Amino acid sequence: MIYTSGSTGQPKGAMNEHRALTNRMLWMQRSFDLGPAEVLLQKTPITFDISAWEIFCPLLSGAKLVLALPDGHRDPRYLCQVIREAQITLVHFVPSMLEAFLADDVGESCASLRRVVCSGEALSGALARRPATPTAAARMPRCAP
Repeated sequence: MIYTSGSTGQPKGAMNEHRALTNRMLWMQRSFDLGPAEVLLQKTPITFDISAWEIFCPLLSGAKLVLALPDGHRDPRYLCQVIREAQITLVHFVPSMLEAFLADDVGESCASLRRVVCSGEALSGALARRPATPTAAARMPRCAP
């Protein structure tokens, strides 16, 4: 059982089969060519569905997993500090938090960040085109389904 707000915005429990989770992990690993060179930040509270890939993808692919402090996902400056110090290469944001992360240009100093995955909310075209860092813009598409 996982908890998700899905498209309704109302938290609810949802059953998830092991094979569905496995399928998602393998898709992420293939789609993003995850391997030992990657460093992923796990920042989503464990009660949310997106935390599953943040935890298991690095473990399946040999990538490094860095755990953010509880409630650290709410603080863009803290996240930037962790991204810089741990040399994070891939991170997930819901679009509203990506907006906050980019608002004060804190992302500009996160040179190790190559990929940003966005999901969980509607992603505007303007935000999708805005680079999180010069490095991320140059190397990879920033947002994925």
